[in-house]
Amino acid sequence: MKYLELDKEEEKIERDFEKGAFKSVSNLASEKKRYQLYAKNAMDKTKNVNLRVSEGDLLKIKSLAVEKGIPYQTLLSSLIHQYSSGRIQAEVL
Repeated sequence: MKYLELDKEEEKIERDFEKGAFKSVSNLASEKKRYQLYAKNAMDKTKNVNLRVSEGDLLKIKSLAVEKGIPYQTLLSSLIHQYSSGRIQAEVL
């Protein structure tokens, strides 16, 4: 893992954590759910991406998308998601 430099505020939080300065909240289960929802919503946001693809590859992707009955952008997004989640792997990059 790449080493990350902490800023002064992050260093203080780390020191306080190591000293045991943080206390658990009384409604831990509901707070955990709330912050998990925040994290999920942050991760679920979509972003536009521009990339260059060979015309031949794009035609093949569009053809596959037509066979599946979905927009080609949806197919590309699905392939990227499957790769990033480890469900499919590239043999050679």
